[in-house]
Amino acid sequence: MYTEINFKSKKALKDAVAAWNAYDAACNLSAETGPFTVGALVASKVKSATPVRIFQPNDMFGNPKGAADYTGEACVEGPHCPEPHKWYATVTVVNGVVTKVK
Repeated sequence: MYTEINFKSKKALKDAVAAWNAYDAACNLSAETGPFTVGALVASKVKSATPVRIFQPNDMFGNPKGAADYTGEACVEGPHCPEPHKWYATVTVVNGVVTKVK
């Protein structure tokens, strides 16, 4: 399996997932507390990030792990073919978005 973004290293993947988790937490804090609160201020200071999603390019074995509603663990590799794979990781996926990298 691959990530939608072609990360060149496992560290880059971890950094992107951490950035998304921080952004998501700040946005949820802002939504829960209101527009003129500390949560809104924190959310405005956190750099925008994009969620990291996974996919199987040829859908081998009918693998549903790339689905938007998938929650569980998956193994990913990178960089994408035809480059030789240099890193592998086990990721935790919640509703189609990577939330943790091992």
